[in-house]
Amino acid sequence: MTDKLTQTDRTERLAPLIEAGWTMVDGRDAITRTYTFGNFVEAFGFMTKAALWAEKWNHHPEWFNVYKTVEVTLTSHDVDGLSARDVKLAAKMDQLAG
Repeated sequence: MTDKLTQTDRTERLAPLIEAGWTMVDGRDAITRTYTFGNFVEAFGFMTKAALWAEKWNHHPEWFNVYKTVEVTLTSHDVDGLSARDVKLAAKMDQLAG
């Protein structure tokens, strides 16, 4: 089981994600980011690659796709907030989005 991020973890581990474009979700202990791609195929390709990592790590995003835009929200439901799994998946998604 993964633990909820401590305040120190939040300060150290979330800062790079915030700089990269992730934001905190109002009213939830979660982070969100919107990715915009050149077209639907690129957006869907990103989602497919991200889905493979999410399944491998057993940590699945909340996401929404319209045409070339993918909105992602990450939180760990089992700890009712952010965990190291969210940080790991967010960083991987940023890498996949290029």
